[in-house]
Amino acid sequence: MSHLNAIAVRISSFKQLTQLHAQIIQHSLHHDNYWVSVLISHCTRLCAPPSYARLIFDSSHQPNLYAFTNMLKFYSHTGAHHHVINLFHNMRLSNVMPDAFVFPILVKSMEKEAVMLHAHLIKLGHQCDRYVRNAIMYMYAKYGPIYFARKLFDEMPERMVADWNSMISGYWRWGNEVEAGSLFNLMPERNVITWTAMVTGYSKARDLVTARRYFDQMPEKNVVSWNAMLSAYSQNGFAEEAMRLLNEMVVDGVQPDETTWVAVISACADRADAKLASSLMNMLNQRSVKLNYFVKTALIDMYAKCGDLAAAKIIFEELGTYRNVVSWNAMISAHMSVGDLSSARELFDRMPSKDVVSWNSMIAGYAQNGQSTMAIELFKKMISSNHTKPDEVTMVSVISACSHLGALELGNWALNIIDENQIKLSISGYNSLIFMYSKCGSMKDAVRIFHKMKTQDVISFNTLITGFAAQGDGFAAIDTMRKMKEHGFQPDRITYISVLTACSHAGLLEQGKKVFDSITNPDVDHYACMIDLLGRVGKLDEAKNLITRMPMVPHAGVYGSLLNAARIRKRIDTGEFAASHLFKIEPENSGNYVLLSNMYASMGRWGDVERIRGKMKLLGLKKATGWSYVEFDGKLHKFIVGDKAHERSNDIHKLLMELRKKMRIAGYIADKESVLRDVEEEEKEEMVGTHSEKLALCFALLVSESGAVIRIVKNLRVCWDCHEAMKIISKLEGREIIVRDNNRFHCFHDGSCSCKDYW
Repeated sequence: MSHLNAIAVRISSFKQLTQLHAQIIQHSLHHDNYWVSVLISHCTRLCAPPSYARLIFDSSHQPNLYAFTNMLKFYSHTGAHHHVINLFHNMRLSNVMPDAFVFPILVKSMEKEAVMLHAHLIKLGHQCDRYVRNAIMYMYAKYGPIYFARKLFDEMPERMVADWNSMISGYWRWGNEVEAGSLFNLMPERNVITWTAMVTGYSKARDLVTARRYFDQMPEKNVVSWNAMLSAYSQNGFAEEAMRLLNEMVVDGVQPDETTWVAVISACADRADAKLASSLMNMLNQRSVKLNYFVKTALIDMYAKCGDLAAAKIIFEELGTYRNVVSWNAMISAHMSVGDLSSARELFDRMPSKDVVSWNSMIAGYAQNGQSTMAIELFKKMISSNHTKPDEVTMVSVISACSHLGALELGNWALNIIDENQIKLSISGYNSLIFMYSKCGSMKDAVRIFHKMKTQDVISFNTLITGFAAQGDGFAAIDTMRKMKEHGFQPDRITYISVLTACSHAGLLEQGKKVFDSITNPDVDHYACMIDLLGRVGKLDEAKNLITRMPMVPHAGVYGSLLNAARIRKRIDTGEFAASHLFKIEPENSGNYVLLSNMYASMGRWGDVERIRGKMKLLGLKKATGWSYVEFDGKLHKFIVGDKAHERSNDIHKLLMELRKKMRIAGYIADKESVLRDVEEEEKEEMVGTHSEKLALCFALLVSESGAVIRIVKNLRVCWDCHEAMKIISKLEGREIIVRDNNRFHCFHDGSCSCKDYW
């Protein structure tokens, strides 16, 4: 026995613990409660696997109070609070009476549910025990009401330092800086925990100057104190300060632990600074730091954010069976950040278990990389799995995907899920809803969400104004900017771009000029909007003049606006001027060549048409393929020109023929010239009669209820012929037809369009 005790006091590693355990078994002492308690105590200190600790506990046929207490401590130390509660019930069933040492563990594990235990402890007379009393007070300080904790504190005949610390930490948790500071000043004796609580409190309040002052005033510091200040710098984006403090810590003779390294590595990761990351790795190598799986996981995230995917992969593979969900998530995000969606999905599918961050990384990755349909499909899979509930981050990504697709039906479905899961939206969440409804052409709903918000920010106003701009509602955009100022928000560059765009789409020249003149320092995008506005109202010479007076070099948007205006006004000289600049600025943009070629074609200048097309062929440029889609029954139905691949293709073309007959009777004449002129807006291998938007419209007429609004999304600018056809069909069929092209919304109703034929 004595030699086993001598070995037990020298245990410093898990391997040594297993060797001691083996000797205890050899001596047939593994059932003895004394040795069970000793072994479990070492398991707690050495962070042994929970299964191993439980194996030791179960080897006792009749665990006594000490065996139960040590096992409870182990579970509490590992954060397995539900195991603490279950074991306590087993303890009571085994007729082992708990003492005052057990209840603090139980109170901590029960968290806010420990309120029910409070009365029971009073009956048992344990409340007089200072440790039980501190645990109860800590519970109220953490979960509230805080004044219950203060009442217990004030009633204490004598107070331990731990009591003062619990109250100070509690006040910080509830954001009461004044009371926390007051108690700190009243304390008769402070320890390192007290000072660290003040550092942590001010850090969470983002007052790093005061946090550092308390840190520097500490009479003594331990590794936890240093980590508190390091974490403060790390979590607030001060990576260089974190690195400097780490050097001070080392010089001061304090040995960094895993928390230290994780904090500093995280700071470097957030900065995505490869040079800083390299400096940190040199320090780790120089000090021969043994990297455990917590540190390695942080390194994966750092390398991933710094763009070193190869290094991240090496550490990920090194982790082997120690990979946790955080390391998997870091690798998924890394692949998504470089656009490698297939590798990210492969990792996601291989994950042994997924949390909400895993799903969010994939869904957001798809949405941000233009794979909106995949984002929504994966979200549907997440919902159907019933394993993970979505949070606001999930829903913002899903709403973003719906916005990109213009899928109102799916957007409303997403909103229902937000309501069903009682997900509280921040300002950012509400802004994403405003954006979604705006992109789906439902400004009524966008305005409803805007007014539903308790508080708005600049982005809220800008998003709403941008929506009005896309609808061509210039007056509403100007009025919203006025209200924005009344609410104390100053318009920014995005505000002015959106309002000027709205004025352009609505043809509000004087109002647009007034807005432009109010901008203190207009940038190149503001000039581009003004050029567009002047061009649209036919003032091409004035637009060209403005370009020559610009105080900065014009970009493609400026000349693109002028080229489009020249197309509308059939000003070939201005078109050639704009195109010549565009060919230099963006030589690989096929749309510019196509637009000029079509201008030549409309004037019968076939030699110039062949010259431009020959240049495109030489550069390897091809015309963009036009497509349109409509949403039905939770799916997007996509069409291209002359499409016959859809399952209802025969019905679609039959209806299209019937509509043509009705349209001719109503006075419609197909715009054959647009076959030559508007190549940019549609593949022209077939006649204008089977353009993608017409096919999409016919499908929508077939499947939707009579009188329902039809919504169509098109990737290119709608051509003149389709625009005229939509106006007539809206009257013939008694439908409102909303088309979102790559430039704006067209709301067709009773034979007219919201753009007033001005787009």
